[in-house]
Amino acid sequence: MTVRLAVFDCDGTLVDGQAAVCEAMESAFAEAGLDAPSRAQVRRIVGLSLPQAVRRLAPGASIAQHSAAVDGYKHAFRESRLQGRLQEPVFDGILDLLERLHGGGWTLGVATGKSDRGLKACLNGHGVIDRFATLQTADRHPSKPHPAMLEAALIEAGADPAQSVMIGDTTFDIDMARAADIRAVGVAWGYHEPSELLAAGAEAVAYSVAELEEMIGAG
Repeated sequence: MTVRLAVFDCDGTLVDGQAAVCEAMESAFAEAGLDAPSRAQVRRIVGLSLPQAVRRLAPGASIAQHSAAVDGYKHAFRESRLQGRLQEPVFDGILDLLERLHGGGWTLGVATGKSDRGLKACLNGHGVIDRFATLQTADRHPSKPHPAMLEAALIEAGADPAQSVMIGDTTFDIDMARAADIRAVGVAWGYHEPSELLAAGAEAVAYSVAELEEMIGAG
C-alpha cells in the first residue's frame, strides 16, 4: 500500500504563535543582557532551532550570552504556558483540513523548530496530536533547512519521497523539502513572503486552506 505523507511546519503554518515567540525572545535577550531584536527580526527566524535563531539575532554576542538567551527563552515560554498566558491559536480551517486529509488516507506529520515538549503541548491543546503519525523536532535533529527531520519522518511513516509533501511558511521549510527531495508547498499566512517561498523552490503557495488542500492533493 502506498503511503501518502503530508508533513506540516507548526508555527506560522498550523498555529499563529508569533506573539508568544516574540515575547519570549524579548524576555530572553533582557535576561542575557542583550538589546532585544525587533519583532520583525524575530519573525524572520521562526522555524530555526532555538540556538541557531539566537545566534542569527545576536551575531556579535558571546557564547555565554547566547547560552543565557537560549535558557531564558525556554524559561519564559514554559512560564507563559504554566501561567495560562500562552496563546497559539490554530489558523482558521486547519483543523478541518487535518480531519479531511486523515479521513482521506493521508499520513500526517510535523517537522518544527519547536521542542518535543512544546510541540506536544501545542497539539494536545488543540486536540489533534493523535492525527499525526510522526513528530520531528529540533530536540532530535539539526536545525532546518537540514533535511534530517524529513528523512526521519519518511522512515517513520514508511513513505516514499515521491508520494510526500512538505507544507510550510518559511524558506527554511522549502529548502528542507528540496534537500530531502520531496514536494514543497508554501502558505501565505506565515512569516516569509510568498515571493520568497517561490524563489526558494516552492511549487506553489496557498493563500487559503481550500487552495492548500487542492495543492496537497494535486500530487
